Amino acid sequence: MLDLKRLRVLRTVAEHGSFSAAADELYVSQSAVSQQIATLEAEVGEPLILRLRSGPVLTDAGRVLVSHAESAMARLEAAERELASLSGLEAGDLRLVSFASASATVVTQAIARFREAHPGVRLSLTEAEPEEALPALRRGRFDVAVLYDFELHPFPPDPDIAMRPVIDERMHLALPRDHRLAECGAVDIAELADESWLCGSSESSCRQLTLRSCERAGFVPDIAYESNDYTVMQALVAAGIGVTLIPDLALMLPSPEIALVEVVPDPPVRRVWAATLEAGARSPAAAAMVDILAAVGAELAAEPVTA
Repeated sequence: MLDLKRLRVLRTVAEHGSFSAAADELYVSQSAVSQQIATLEAEVGEPLILRLRSGPVLTDAGRVLVSHAESAMARLEAAERELASLSGLEAGDLRLVSFASASATVVTQAIARFREAHPGVRLSLTEAEPEEALPALRRGRFDVAVLYDFELHPFPPDPDIAMRPVIDERMHLALPRDHRLAECGAVDIAELADESWLCGSSESSCRQLTLRSCERAGFVPDIAYESNDYTVMQALVAAGIGVTLIPDLALMLPSPEIALVEVVPDPPVRRVWAATLEAGARSPAAAAMVDILAAVGAELAAEPVTA
């Protein structure tokens, strides 16, 4: 049977792309890391890492082993946390990861409620986009991940991940106040084919949503400015730089200098989820937080967004 400690060393080397960085992460010497990898390769019977001048690179066998190791270690770590919390929700840690607009709204409210109900549990929160948060959840770095996807760009099924709906957000067109369509109650995206558009600066779901929404309307958008910060996007729209799509959670405090217009005939929807490892590996604290996130999301969904 393969040794989990050695698998953890292999995964850490793969994550950091360096034996020395992995040694620092694991608080051991670089020679100890090299020895653990060599022993693991002897057990497997083939090389797991190519030792290149540019740094270590996983072989095909190494990639297969790391993919299975991440799932196994995540389950083991979840089991250890669950054993530690058998006395109830009186102690322990709960590690959250969320994206910015959810952190400022639904997650903040959920944390306040959780702390009031379970003051003995230590909470931590990290921000990351879904593209980073979901792999980190699989590796056991977090207990609950607040993620988003879109009906036009959904998450692929994953048997190791349990997803609980939190809130479905409408996507609104954000226009400058003096825009020719600013006073319209609803606008077809096709009417904005000649406009300059704003979208996310990385190949994220938000960027894909803008591109696919425009393509569905029959045109390729002219992307003039890029940002992953909806506050920046609102400022750019207010300055007349371009137009964009913005979801409900990013508009809890909308800029008074922009106009929000509904999209017709098929408004894009952003879906927010609370993700954990599958139910059998979920700690009581994670289960309680997921319930609270769903409750807060239902309440926020009932609040109207105003221009």
